[in-house]
Amino acid sequence: MIYFKDFTSFNKYIGLAEPLDNDIDVGYYDPPNIVLVSEPMTVDFYRISIKIKYRSKSTPNAELLSAVFFNTPNLVIEPGWDAEPTYTGMYLQLSKKVIEENRFLFKTYLDYGQHEALYLTEDEVHEISAVFELMVKYYEGGKKDFGVLLSYANVLICLVEAFYKRQFSTDPKQYSRIVADFQQSLIEYYNQPVKQLPNVQYFADNLGLTANYLGDIIKHFTQKSAIESIHEFVAKKAKELLENSGMNNTEVAYELGFEYPNYFSKFFKKMVGFSPKEYRLQLNKKL
Repeated sequence: MIYFKDFTSFNKYIGLAEPLDNDIDVGYYDPPNIVLVSEPMTVDFYRISIKIKYRSKSTPNAELLSAVFFNTPNLVIEPGWDAEPTYTGMYLQLSKKVIEENRFLFKTYLDYGQHEALYLTEDEVHEISAVFELMVKYYEGGKKDFGVLLSYANVLICLVEAFYKRQFSTDPKQYSRIVADFQQSLIEYYNQPVKQLPNVQYFADNLGLTANYLGDIIKHFTQKSAIESIHEFVAKKAKELLENSGMNNTEVAYELGFEYPNYFSKFFKKMVGFSPKEYRLQLNKKL
């Protein structure tokens, strides 16, 4: 496993141009002069890689693809990166420092993860390429143009967000399966003793996705966020236990994974409109 702490060491290893800045690096690929077969590696910064008309040597007859790939800190880039030296493309590298200082610009989309590639249409390639031309112009302008450069980086992220939504819509069968798996995992969560409430990260890990990517798919197809779906399911489960289990309110809270019974009461009141006690009183009136 090779670990790269900064742009300089990574670029030198791959064969990219030396970065002009420690917090942001923009450039174009030159496949004949860069490493095309990688060892497992991880980087301590964020990376967006756009590869145009890309094909792996292991699939020489496959269709040429254009795609956006993400690398994030601590994400292991597995071996098997073995590209034909015919693609073109560009890259944007951002330090953790610049992301944290400008989170309002970058939102969450740099956390998608490498395995969740965005496949681009020809028109999308042209749009992204146009933004990159401007980014390179202001990158070469140095610190005086740093604010403009960050703004164009934000434009790139916004384009990626829009293109992902297009990808969700054009391949609904694949993403509908993810939604169905998420919903089934919710049902199965309480088929075993639990120590905590379910959260988005738990289901993302089970599905082999990042939490942000799963959340965007759920939101796109159900018009509800993943955490809203989880909360609705927990509230439904709570009502079932209050109605049928014979447990008292504290036992129901612990059964669902709440750490404190009073938190369960506040949660239930918010979701249902009644406290657990009031809900049971309403049930008794109907009997």
